[in-house]
This record gives sequence, C-alpha cells and structure tokens, in this order.
Amino acid sequence: MGSDPDRPAGPQAVGLDPDRVTRWLTGNVAGLVGPVRFELVVGGRSNLTHRVTDATGATYVLRRPPTGGVLAGAHDMAREWGFLRALAPTAVPVPRPLAFCPDPAVTGAEFYVMEFVEGAVLADAAAGTALGPAACARAGEQTVDVLVELHALDPARIGLGGLVRRTGYLQRQLWRWHAQLRASAQRLPGLATDLTLLDEVHDLLLAHVPQQGTGIVHGDYRPGNAVFGPDGTLRAVLDWELATTGDPMADLAWLTSGWPDPGEDLVPTTAGPSTAPGFPRRDELVRRYADRSGRDVADLPYWTAFARWRAACISAGVAARYLAGHMAEDGHLAEARARAEQLTLLGGSARAALREAGI
Repeated sequence: MGSDPDRPAGPQAVGLDPDRVTRWLTGNVAGLVGPVRFELVVGGRSNLTHRVTDATGATYVLRRPPTGGVLAGAHDMAREWGFLRALAPTAVPVPRPLAFCPDPAVTGAEFYVMEFVEGAVLADAAAGTALGPAACARAGEQTVDVLVELHALDPARIGLGGLVRRTGYLQRQLWRWHAQLRASAQRLPGLATDLTLLDEVHDLLLAHVPQQGTGIVHGDYRPGNAVFGPDGTLRAVLDWELATTGDPMADLAWLTSGWPDPGEDLVPTTAGPSTAPGFPRRDELVRRYADRSGRDVADLPYWTAFARWRAACISAGVAARYLAGHMAEDGHLAEARARAEQLTLLGGSARAALREAGI
C-alpha cells in the first residue's frame, strides 16, 4: 500500500484518539500488531473511514460517525456492524467484520473494524475507463447479480428478524428524510434552497404509495460503494449505514437513478461510472434484474421519483455537515456546495418521474 507503519498517527487520524484507539485495536483485533498508522480514506461523504496499517504492514478499515452534526437515527455503527455480521456467511460479498467497539469513551463514538478489500471502487467514469471495457461489462452484470442475491435473502433467516417491519417502509422513509431535509436546511445559511418543490414531491409520494414488498435494502447500492477486481468481479459491497428492511425496489431505483447512459442529459442521484465504455445501458440493468430476480418492476418510475427526492434530502445533509465543519476536509467541500445547490434540479427530476408514473 506504500505506507509506513512506523510513522506516528498525525492529523489524518480524524475523529480518533490515536493512543486510545491503538490500545483498543491491539487488544481486540486478532493478529493486529502495534504501532499503527491511521489514514483517512478520501471519498467518504458520511461516516469517517480510516485505513489502518499495523507494524507488519497488514491493513484494516475503521469506521466511525462524523464528529458532529449527526441527525437523529443516523450513523448507527451498531446497526451497520449487525448487517455486516449477518451478511458475512451469505453469497453477498462484504468485508469480513473483525471487531466492534461499543464504548464511546475510547474515541468519542462507537466504531468498528473490518478487513481491507483490495480492488477498484468505481465512483466515476474515470474509474470505469481505467478498468477497461471488458471488465466494465462484467462489473455492470455483477452489480445487478449481487443485488439480486441480496434481495433474495430472508432477513429473519440470517439473524436480522428484529429489524423486519412488514408494513410502512416507504412511509417511514418519507417521514425520516423529510425531517432530515428540514433539519439540514436550518443549518445551510446563505444557500438558496427552495423547499417548496421538494415538499410537493414528498406529499405526492405519500399520497400514492404502491403495494410494498419486504427484503433487505442496502440504501446506497451503486458501484461507488463496492470493490471490484481487475476483471470486473464484485469483491465486496461497502457502506451499510443506511441498510434496513423494506421494498427491494428502493435499491434498484437508487442504482438506476445514478446510471445515466452515454450522452444522456440526466441529473444523477450520485456520481457513477456508467458512461465509461463497456457498461450496460440503464434499461439493460433493469431487464437483467427483472429476469434474474423474477420481481415485477412495473412500479419502478414511482421508486425512481422517491430515489431522486431522497437524493436531494441526502445532499442537503452532506452539505450541512461539510459547511459546519463536522466532516474532514478531504477536497469535497466545493462538491458539497454544488450538491446543495442542485436540490431544486433533483426535485424537478423527481417530479418528472412521478409524471412518468402517471401521478
């Protein structure tokens, strides 16, 4: 990895007490040898993620919440840890969970440690282009196939029965993200955030909730939250902080809402690699998912509207945390401002999807 494990932890140990965390790690992570070096992983927009390198050169990942600006119900490390442990024995590839620290006295918050999975995170078109067309084609197929595997799991059978709520998933999501949108907007002074359109979309979504299914929902499923091998094989799905149980269509809509076709004028929910040569078109993703899962995707336009509206709510929260100084300065402050200013565009995109759904 090109790191020096003997170099003491410095400013890159954001949100960590290096001495206390090092003592905890050496006492709780099997095989880890101190001293360790912490390095903030650039690219995180919510929880703080650090690469941890020990004295032998072995590498691990440590995740903890932001240092402030945490909205109620968000950044639950124990919940994220629970999903990793439940999924580790299944066909869904996740990093191996290693240790969980429930004591906030160690470094100000709960945190957990998992294995470091080598590979490429396909966060944008440049990352896809670097992988190559053949590998991109496989990465696109793998992205769908792993999602099908996830949605085929019975939450109760893998130990997540306590999270299963058979009704009201979408209603709870709408309430949660609308409340967080309002809370975030209060912390965004100076930004021209017009909430009228987003309120309208929220009300329309709530008034036209379709029949809902039940399964495991990742909540932010996309190639930018996965690790791929050089041939395009999906090695691990990351970032389970938004995972819950609910309708799997939410994941498919989130994935496809961030999957513009080459040359398409689409405001994506998140950046992604889909315009790089080799990736399948968006409609091909939907067909593959429908064929392999056997699920009815007729309500996908509605779920797409929800995904785009939710993206606006999330963007507001991310921007608020960055602008308030609660996230590490990792070069994404300008992007956070830009995302905040896109709220109206995302709201308009959500409204257009509702019209497509006949609403």
